Amino acid sequence: MIKVIRITAEWCRPCSVLAPLIEELKNENPDVVFETIDVDENPDALSLYGIRGVPVVIVKNNDTETARFVGVHSKNVYETAINNQRSN
Repeated sequence: MIKVIRITAEWCRPCSVLAPLIEELKNENPDVVFETIDVDENPDALSLYGIRGVPVVIVKNNDTETARFVGVHSKNVYETAINNQRSN
């Protein structure tokens, strides 16, 4: 199972830029599980995922982290990470 975890915060301007991009990916990839974690609502996520700043996007395949992106990247970067897991 491929999972994309977006770690965010409401006050984070880059996070608000990333949100619609991730929503597009979610709509285009119904076979992928998408999860959003707000660090203010879930501060344990910082230590759980080793987060030092937001936004962070983590791609997992069968609970193994396969890619991590800090900051905002192009949609293509995330699509490639997801598609790479489909071929594994």
